[in-house]
Amino acid sequence: MTFGARLREMMDERGPLCVGIDPHPGLLAAWGLGDDPVGLERCALGVVEALAGQVAVLKPQSAFFERHGSAGIAVLERAVSAARSAGALVLLDVKRGDIGSTMQAYADAYVDPSSPLACDAVTASPYLGFGSLAPLIDTARRHDAGVFVLALTSNQEGPEVQHARTSQGTTVAASVLAKVRALNQGAAPMGSVGAVVGATIGETGEDLAVGGPLLAPGVGEQGGTPADIRRVFARCLGYVLPSTSRDVLLAGPDPGRLSARARMVADDMVTMVS
Repeated sequence: MTFGARLREMMDERGPLCVGIDPHPGLLAAWGLGDDPVGLERCALGVVEALAGQVAVLKPQSAFFERHGSAGIAVLERAVSAARSAGALVLLDVKRGDIGSTMQAYADAYVDPSSPLACDAVTASPYLGFGSLAPLIDTARRHDAGVFVLALTSNQEGPEVQHARTSQGTTVAASVLAKVRALNQGAAPMGSVGAVVGATIGETGEDLAVGGPLLAPGVGEQGGTPADIRRVFARCLGYVLPSTSRDVLLAGPDPGRLSARARMVADDMVTMVS
């Protein structure tokens, strides 16, 4: 099955919820853990144990593992493997963007099944030119993996690039979305190339119907609401994968509380997109 087909099946079965695994120092402290590889592993694997059997997607943020060096990367490898084995799709949040052989190396690291970091999908930045992502997208397609391309992010610095006009008169974001749409042409039930569109961007005149999933970070603690989801994604609600981290993770470390909080948020998400 393609990534798009697997994701569609998981969203229909478990609800449209992506939970980030973001073991930043504040979360580790809130869980009573040390800011070290031991605390990192207890946190990451605790989230996996509690949630991998019930949510559609788990999204580790690579930077919070990388900051612990090689020991942190080893934890990330174990968390990715454990989450996939337990039934969740894993979207690795790395936001990589480069050219040529370097982009191919990132592809080999994240979406080639022979890699110890192989995931179901990754996030990527198109701002070295959309064509620079070709090695990643081609490799992902070859291995039935997915790629989520940054399009309209909710950080305040984003508009200076994403709202800028191209020589054709469209916004940069519109150009990115159009290229994602073209890659998903004819895919059923859903394409494997998604777009990242922040839940808190407010009104947008861009066409978000790209034929693939729309990762919507920012729900919950970051301020995104059901009303925001409906307003931003009004014409393509069935493709939206809302993403939250702190709103669920701060219920830990007790696995029962984590599971219950994720179930509550997932129920809210079903209401958002139905």
